[in-house]
Amino acid sequence: MAPFLLALAAFLAVARVDAFTTRSWDESFSLAAEAVGQMTQDEKIGLLRGVGQFGSRCVGNITPPSRSFNLSSTTLTIPPICLQDGPAGIRLVNNVTGFPTGINTASTFSRRLMRARGAALAEEFKGKGVHVFLGPAMDIMRNPKGGRNWESFGPDPYLTGESAYETIIGVQSEGVQACAKHFLANNQEHWRYGASSNVDERTIYELYGYPFFRSIEADVTSVMCAYNRFNKTSSCHNGPLLDILREQGFRGYTVSDWGATHDSAADNANAGLDMEQPGDWILIGGAVFNGLKSAVNNNSVKPERLDEMVERVLAGLLHLGQEKDYPAINFNAQKPDGSGDLNLNVNVRSDAHTALVREIGAASAVLLKNDRSNATRGLPIDIKKFKTIAVVGQDAKLPKLNCNDLGECNEGTMSVGWGSGTNSLDFLVPPIDAITSWVGSSATITSSLSNDLDAGASAASGKDLCLVFANAMSGELGFYSNVYGNLGDRNDLDLWWKGGSLIERVASVCKNTVAVVHSVGPVALGWTTNANISAVIYAGAPGEQTGPSLVDVLSGTVNPSGRLPFTIAYDEADYGTEIVYNSGNGQPSIDYTEGLFIDYRYMDKQGIKPQFEFGYGLSYTTFNYSSLSIKNSGSSVEVSFTVKNSGSVDGTEIPQLYLGFPAGAGEPPSVLRGFDDIFLKAGESKTVTMTISQRELSTWDVPSHSWVKPSGTFTVSVGASIKDIRLTGTF
Repeated sequence: MAPFLLALAAFLAVARVDAFTTRSWDESFSLAAEAVGQMTQDEKIGLLRGVGQFGSRCVGNITPPSRSFNLSSTTLTIPPICLQDGPAGIRLVNNVTGFPTGINTASTFSRRLMRARGAALAEEFKGKGVHVFLGPAMDIMRNPKGGRNWESFGPDPYLTGESAYETIIGVQSEGVQACAKHFLANNQEHWRYGASSNVDERTIYELYGYPFFRSIEADVTSVMCAYNRFNKTSSCHNGPLLDILREQGFRGYTVSDWGATHDSAADNANAGLDMEQPGDWILIGGAVFNGLKSAVNNNSVKPERLDEMVERVLAGLLHLGQEKDYPAINFNAQKPDGSGDLNLNVNVRSDAHTALVREIGAASAVLLKNDRSNATRGLPIDIKKFKTIAVVGQDAKLPKLNCNDLGECNEGTMSVGWGSGTNSLDFLVPPIDAITSWVGSSATITSSLSNDLDAGASAASGKDLCLVFANAMSGELGFYSNVYGNLGDRNDLDLWWKGGSLIERVASVCKNTVAVVHSVGPVALGWTTNANISAVIYAGAPGEQTGPSLVDVLSGTVNPSGRLPFTIAYDEADYGTEIVYNSGNGQPSIDYTEGLFIDYRYMDKQGIKPQFEFGYGLSYTTFNYSSLSIKNSGSSVEVSFTVKNSGSVDGTEIPQLYLGFPAGAGEPPSVLRGFDDIFLKAGESKTVTMTISQRELSTWDVPSHSWVKPSGTFTVSVGASIKDIRLTGTF
């Protein structure tokens, strides 16, 4: 889809917010209270308790009253509210699109694409009759090996917050409820059902909670509490933790992760949990709201609290107008192959969604290296100049589709991780197919679609151009306990199946080797300095159009603009955190002693030089920065500057703004506080303006329990990455 059409779509998505947010929260709660006043106790509890893991058509449903309610301004018929994974597309359902992952969406640094993706996701969820999109995930990448990092948006709270904000605006503009997850500090898969994440108050507000605060500002309808304990109390009945949401203005309802509830109904309800899913015991927990009726009858849960819980759930439904003219559930997640009487096999795919997936895939591809020392080296590739091409690596071929949440199915190209956050991958265009179509009869392709080192070297030997593919995957622990020896979290940062060795072997026999990496996060890239490797593309986990989006970049149809949403270090120790694999004695208690200092924040503090820094990414053109202006109004700071495309190729630049706090503020040396995606024709210039808000200028002050702007001199740094600063100023 042309950029101007997507821009129009994004504009319309903004305009549709008013159309679908049919009622204010106050009006929604007023109507909800009317309905609750007419309900029996059993009807109320039916709205708060899931129907069971295997008794629902969706991943989660509630039991609605069998009757309608006549309210002052409407007749309310409550549907069997449908909650469904996942953040990258609809899970356990056929005829849907495999969207790019959260981490790839962050790699675009494009609010336009973030919002457009949210709207497109919601169109498909709504088309299937899903009321609640269980996403976005906004778990901070505390350690790069965390299994579900790819579902979220990286280690930076500002980038994660903006990505979550735009996603939620997009989703709810289509009348679908978004569910922000997982609250809070859900950062590893090992021991996730009982490990305690111990986090100090300042780190809660400035790092792990920050994206959730942005989700509340986006008017998110629900928030999911996490499996892990938080400061040694189960997250779903952790009153001080859940109170933070209300303190920040959250009006919606809280829902448990599936089986994340423990102890009694009163413990959970009185702490602030409103809905329990899936409603029954699933080996790790759950079924506590089976005792909710008794808890109300014995007054351990006040009747007023029960009513409040129901009103919050109903208000979310009414707020987005889902009680009228909303599609009925037309699938059965228990039979994801589409069989059975309950599956109507409604096709919600569209050409527009396919085009968007392809655009995000290309916009999220990060060009890490590009040696253009002569006309036939590096990228973009003029295919007419080559007669023999090798395509090497199993990551180039089609994987098994419609796999059980993609666990143990990574024998082809990697487009998404495994687990409940994945999409129902029933369609995918692998790199080998897209490359073959692109090359046509221009050259002869020799392929070795395995990671056999000898076979790969044989295929590549003497070729004019070699494209070699490797990947690294991760996912959810859950019931996908062991995927090629990885228990959700990755064991290390190596490419799988000796992918790094494969790349080196190909480069040893091919002087023009282009390496493509699909990965869920940072990987070891020690081989990038090999002189025979002319280009390296980090393509991440880009969704079903992985082949076409890559060819768009290889061919120069798209000038790459993807930027790293995390740091790629030389050594694992450079990240300053670890996954706790072995606790020694029971569920571990994990102290987040690093506080605010993770990823680039930690490396900057320690003076560690990264291999590829946060925000890094090359282009086929060059950009100049000039004319920095800083205007401090006291409550906010406006920063403006000029960006010029000084090269000969049209392209998109991603200017980034980093803020340095006054000495003594206890902050990292610099933190991201602004970004934009600016398309410029060759020779064109544009003025870019970014605003730093009062909260973004502030630190969390524990004694006063408030945001406080420190006094002193702030430093503004603007550039193409955190290490490629072009303009600096102070205020």
